[in-house]
This record gives sequence, C-alpha cells and structure tokens, in this order.
Amino acid sequence: MERSLVLIKPDAVQRALAGQIISRLERKGLKIVAMKMLRMEKNLARRHYAIHKGKAFFDDLVSFITSNPLIAIVFQGENAVQIIRQMMGETDPAKASSGTIRGDFGIDVGHNLVHGSDSPENACKEIDLFFSADEIFDYDRELDTWIY
Repeated sequence: MERSLVLIKPDAVQRALAGQIISRLERKGLKIVAMKMLRMEKNLARRHYAIHKGKAFFDDLVSFITSNPLIAIVFQGENAVQIIRQMMGETDPAKASSGTIRGDFGIDVGHNLVHGSDSPENACKEIDLFFSADEIFDYDRELDTWIY
C-alpha cells in the first residue's frame, strides 16, 4: 500500500475545514495511519519547501505555513498519492475543478488549504520530516476488504 503526506494548512484549520477535508479523503477509502496537530517551525518549513527556495514566494510560503497550527496526516491506500492529488485539485483554486477540495473551498494560491505529496518517493521523504516510525500505525480495517 502506498502512503502520502497531507498537510491541512493553517487557513483550513482557521476556517474550520479540517474535518471536511479529512472526511472526504477517508470516504474515498484512504486510511489514516498517522496524524498530529503542530505549529511548524521555520527550519522544518524551509526543509519541507526546499524545492521552492530562491523563488519569489518562498519567504511568504514559510511565513504562512508557520503562522498558525496545521494538521499533518499520513494516508494509506492503493495509489494514495495520485488519488489525493486529484481530490485536492489544481494548486490555484481559481483553476481547480468544482468537487475538489481547493475548487470548493480554496481562496487563492497562497491560501489553498492543503498540501499533498507529489510522488511516492517524495511522500517517503516528507513523511520522515513529520513522523517517526513509532508514530505510524499499521492496522487492519474490516472496511478494507470492501475497498480492495
């Protein structure tokens, strides 16, 4: 089974959308194997968004993601990365399809509610930034026999 990191960003937490976002992903059949609320420190934010270092929006991104608490979640399921990316929608909510998280609730590129890993390889790296091995739970759900 594939795993992916999802960050429910500070704007989603402030707007009381966390439950709806988590519910959408769970209803799709994805299983939560780790979850915690935290206030991301700047060093972690810089490592997490290192791919954007040097871009004009990097400092604003770090400031935003560290401004208030967020929720970090590891979801597991077949093709979890691809499914989550589709459910999140385009990075720019104005371009995101209706029915996606960003299309339904997003305001602008800087306030687009969620982050999801963009590949299985990056998911492993991102998960390791936020969770230790003993914080990730492997368990069976009866529901999984109906999904897989």
